[in-house]
Amino acid sequence: MKTTIVVIVGRPNVGKSTLFNRFIGKKEAIVHDTSGVTRDRNYGDVEWAGKEFKLIDTGGYVPNSPDLFETAIREQVQIAITEADVVLFVVDAKTGLTPVDIEIGKILRSSNKKYFLIVNKVDTEKMEPQAADFYSLGVDRLYDISAIQGRKIGDLLDDITADIPAKPEDEEPDERLKLAIVGRPNVGKSSLTNALLGHDRSIVTNIPGTTRDSVDSILKYHGQEIVLVDTAGLRKKKKVEENVEFFSTIRTLRAIAETKVVIVLIDAKEGFEKQDQKIIDEAVKRRKAVIVAVNKWDLIEKETNTAHTFEVAIKEKMGNLDYIPVIFISALTKQRIYKLIDLAYEVFNSRKKQIPTSELNDTLLPEIERNPPPSTGSGKEIKIKYITQAQGTYPVFLFFTNYPKDIPDNYKRYLENLIRKKFGFEGVSVVLSFKNK
Repeated sequence: MKTTIVVIVGRPNVGKSTLFNRFIGKKEAIVHDTSGVTRDRNYGDVEWAGKEFKLIDTGGYVPNSPDLFETAIREQVQIAITEADVVLFVVDAKTGLTPVDIEIGKILRSSNKKYFLIVNKVDTEKMEPQAADFYSLGVDRLYDISAIQGRKIGDLLDDITADIPAKPEDEEPDERLKLAIVGRPNVGKSSLTNALLGHDRSIVTNIPGTTRDSVDSILKYHGQEIVLVDTAGLRKKKKVEENVEFFSTIRTLRAIAETKVVIVLIDAKEGFEKQDQKIIDEAVKRRKAVIVAVNKWDLIEKETNTAHTFEVAIKEKMGNLDYIPVIFISALTKQRIYKLIDLAYEVFNSRKKQIPTSELNDTLLPEIERNPPPSTGSGKEIKIKYITQAQGTYPVFLFFTNYPKDIPDNYKRYLENLIRKKFGFEGVSVVLSFKNK
């Protein structure tokens, strides 16, 4: 099912981050009176009345230089029009209509993109007449809300989600390996895609400020079809550096949502960075199989243990996600790029793997008896009686016990490691659920 991407745009300090926090239901973005303060977490999942969408706040992609503000905002609106399904255009009732608002309105009006004009900071009914000026932006309807108070947010969400289909019961009818090559800008995503396909897929468009449509590619490998989900980079150099990151984030989030295996590509010379971890966290949260591929390995001077040392350093940074495999490749020389595809098949098959209930219990229960969970706070003995794997699109293990709420996190980690040690599941997120018996 296609993920709906909703992007919030508008000039600085109109309340974009406050609206973002209101929608996702927790304080992810830092909100401050200083313009352009949002810097880090810019996306989250919104669920409303059984429907879901991915929300992106452009507040984090505003440059430090005041001179670049208007250029950055124009670029962001253009990227949102090209890449998002829905655009939320936020303005400020207290400040009133500004020339930047008028320009954004013109860009959105001349596009065919679905957008909502949201007049924020209408904190009371008495303030509603202040919103009327914004009808001059040429909309049939505007939404006068208060993000900070939650006023009229429900009505707005009803309309945003009106055309979004409810989640289907069957998530993945397509049995082909569907993989996405994701990562920060300039790590070699297009080079790797082209090396695998054997020809150049980087079609350049001559229309200013646009990118080509996202088109998935089919790779034939040993008689089987693999779908490569497109995450191609910008075709036109953006004036504002932050907007390259903004564009990359939209493409990455969509690709992760629509794939089964995620290859996180990193640059051997730059190493593993915070943005790589954010991409991995997003993939794991969506229960995708993950591989870390270190590209440009041909440019690194090597000694006997160079690869091992590099891998250990990455896994230390990944913490509890150290079950994700690391492979060293070169898109340029094609070194190990087909081993990468073999590994993608391995983690893809691991994600679908079902362990028979009898085998689970025969293997795990004796280990659990030798190393049982600690007693509850009141001193009662916790016993795990039975284990089974649920049917589904990723591995979920059900543990039946007398005190399911009293299993400590460190013991849950022990059980997950035990499952991995006995049954594999390399690169795959494993879910443990504790039920009362």
